[in-house]
Amino acid sequence: MSRQNAETFGTDIQQNFIGDFRIGGLRNRLVVGLDYFNRNVVNNNGAYVGNGAVYIGRNLAQFNELVLGVTEPSLFTNDTGVLTQPGTDALLADATVVPSTTKEEVFSAYASDVVNITPTLSVMLSLRADRFANMGNVENDDDDFYQTAFSPKLGIVYQPVKDKVSLFANYMNGFVNIAPGVDRINGIELSRTFEPEHANQFEVGTKLNLFNERLSATLSYYDIKVENMVYSVFETLEGATPGEFINNTYNFQNGAQQNKGFEASIIAVPFNGWSILAGYSYNDSQLLEGDDEFVGKRPESAGPRNLVNLWTSYKFSAGPLSGFGLGFGANHGSENMIMNRKTTGTFTLPEYTIYNASAFYSREEFTITLKVDNIGNTEYYKGWSTIAPQTPRALLANFTYTF
Repeated sequence: MSRQNAETFGTDIQQNFIGDFRIGGLRNRLVVGLDYFNRNVVNNNGAYVGNGAVYIGRNLAQFNELVLGVTEPSLFTNDTGVLTQPGTDALLADATVVPSTTKEEVFSAYASDVVNITPTLSVMLSLRADRFANMGNVENDDDDFYQTAFSPKLGIVYQPVKDKVSLFANYMNGFVNIAPGVDRINGIELSRTFEPEHANQFEVGTKLNLFNERLSATLSYYDIKVENMVYSVFETLEGATPGEFINNTYNFQNGAQQNKGFEASIIAVPFNGWSILAGYSYNDSQLLEGDDEFVGKRPESAGPRNLVNLWTSYKFSAGPLSGFGLGFGANHGSENMIMNRKTTGTFTLPEYTIYNASAFYSREEFTITLKVDNIGNTEYYKGWSTIAPQTPRALLANFTYTF
């Protein structure tokens, strides 16, 4: 834990030039833009302090033998499970604070053009360039780092039934700027710089707008591969003094991950007053290259493989109940492996389904809504390599006035 005390100051300036014109009889819709982003972080956070430990790392057997005097692998913990305000304050009282100010700038330029080959066939070409200037600690020039990255994108849309059925396919290259890191080897720190992490995405799908706009749907399949991923490998070794440990950190940039999946979103109005919104997503994620502890496994930050949402509502439009409405919905998540490693094994958050309902009354000027979330008071958890308990049954009231 640590005492957090930091401020972030950000500035973003963007200018877009938009054109709609014809060349050789082909319609062009062009966007050309410039963007400048500046972020300064003033950090007065205290150092992290421990309050008990649960050790389940890859060197558990060695840890048990050296510290606990046992040879059989087992879970080690000296965490009492008790957390109090006085105890926390006492731990944080002597935590070191090392103030620092960091600065980051990004200069960007981009252009995108959508060309109508025919009234039902269009293509899009796009390119973005970013120049990253990471000054790190403004009082130390040694950690300054600069890099440039380019991201192309192209797509095609064909409407076999104009304004009703569209088929689309696209390719997009994205990147993430990786700040410098530090390798720690036997107490010596070595600065490291990295290339941007790149992702290539292919997507195909269809958009539907049928029955006089009473049914809208988007169905798509995607395949994303991320390369140049940075990851860290931690090594715990016995030090020169018995019972002392040396914690080494090695950074690598040869990781790769693939994500494939299907997504569906449906909006339906079967008849006036009744609306249905439904969604489904399936994600198959796997680490292809990187730390051997995780290769071939579903990443711990991937989340549930299946997610489902549904919401339906009906609003009376005539009679004594005019303006009154009822809504009902559900959210479902499949099991979630928040720990998934070769040595340690798998820890899974169970699947969950929660139900929600609402009653509302609206007029032209105002809307009053009462809503109950998690009607069954289900105990459930979310997490992306973490465990996050979710809100139990909750009653919410909302009043909106339009003038």
